Parts: sequence; structure tokens; C-alpha cells
Amino acid sequence: MKKLKFDISSAGLHVLAMALMLCDHLWATIVPGNDWLTCLGRLAFPIFAFMLVEGYFHTRNLKKYALRLLLFAVISEIPFNLMYSSSVVYPFHQNVIWTLLIGLGMIHLNEKAKKSKPLASALTRVGTVFLGGLLGIVTFSDYNAAGVLMILVFYFFRGDTVLCRLLQAVGMYYINFEMLKGLVFPVTLFGSSFEIPQQGLAILSLIFIWLYRGRKGYSAKWFQQLCYWFYPAHMLLLWLIRYLK
Repeated sequence: MKKLKFDISSAGLHVLAMALMLCDHLWATIVPGNDWLTCLGRLAFPIFAFMLVEGYFHTRNLKKYALRLLLFAVISEIPFNLMYSSSVVYPFHQNVIWTLLIGLGMIHLNEKAKKSKPLASALTRVGTVFLGGLLGIVTFSDYNAAGVLMILVFYFFRGDTVLCRLLQAVGMYYINFEMLKGLVFPVTLFGSSFEIPQQGLAILSLIFIWLYRGRKGYSAKWFQQLCYWFYPAHMLLLWLIRYLK
């Protein structure tokens, strides 16, 4: 008898990431104080970062994929500004699609460099870590340098081997426990006290990411469009609800 294996499709991961992101944005707008919502929200970006990497390798037309991301980065900017600062223009924090675009560019540079000599390819890997991080910082994109680095972790260590998963976990630990850190929760266990960063909960996203085995899942045109329009639409709706309260 063939052994059944549970997995999560690409469509399933997108729905999960959107739901987790909604939880975080609900906390940030109309139901503040419910910290469990933003704790769930910590898992959203790593899933989006992972799916961007998969999207790079599965897209039929990279140029159209990049232009689509660019279009929705522009469309999402005003809803993001309204939700984040109640202002149409806010130059000090840009929406997360800009972070994804920077990460996509760094992936493409590395893929192009694979055709070069090994030394040039290695230098490109190191260079894109610094270049991508710098772009994340100077553009004020969401998650800034840490967000771009998270994308590169899933790119550099892409695969379902034990080693790749171990390196993904190490990278996620460093980014979320050391780089981002932020608010911490005091925990006492067996008489010992320590602190867990709220952002550190993002590492739990690996549970769902590792259940993905390349299956696309539901892929109707309307669903693909929903995955793009959900981001600006839900931010605008949340801002409107908060504004009218």
C-alpha cells in the first residue's frame, strides 16, 4: 500500500500567508491590544519570502512576474501609507512588495552569475547579501535588510534535504532572534528564566514551508488575481473601518 504524505500546495501557502498577514494588520489597526494576532502575523513574511523564491523558479516569464510585482508595489503604496500612518504620503516606510522586488533582483543576479567562474559566482553571492541589505535599508522597505536576507536564505539553501533545512533554520534564527528581535516575552521554565523575542515566532513558519513539496494546487485565474489584489485591498478596507469608527 502506498504511504500517504500530507503536504501543503503553493495555493495553500498563499492563503495561509494572507490569513496570517491579515491577523497582524487587524492588530495594527482596528483591534489593537490583541497581541496574539501579531504573534500569528510573524509567520506571514517568511512564507511570502519562500514563495517568492519558488515563484522565481516556476514562473514562465520572469519579466512579467517582476513587472506584476512592481505594479502592485505602486498600487499598494497609498493603502499601506494610510494604514501605517493615516497619511497618503509616508516616505520612511515602504510596503513589503518593494522588499520582495529587491530580493527578486538579488536572486536574478546570482542566477546570472552561475554562468561565470566559481570565484565570480561566490563573490556575487556575498555581494548580493550586502547590496540587497543596503537597498532594503535606504529604500525603507518593510523588514528592510532583514527581509531581503530572509529571501536570500531561502534561495541559497533551497531544497528539501536535511542540510538545506538545517541551514534555513539557522538563517531564520539569526534574522529573527538576533537582527529583528524587538518585543520579548519573559518565560520561566523549570526554574530558569529567559526571554523569547516576539519576532522569533517567525521560525514556526518553517513547519508549513517544509510541508510544501512543489504541488501548485488550485490555480484558477481569479484566484491568482486575488492573491495580488488582497494586499492593497485589505489594507485600504482596514484603514476605512478605522477611519469611520
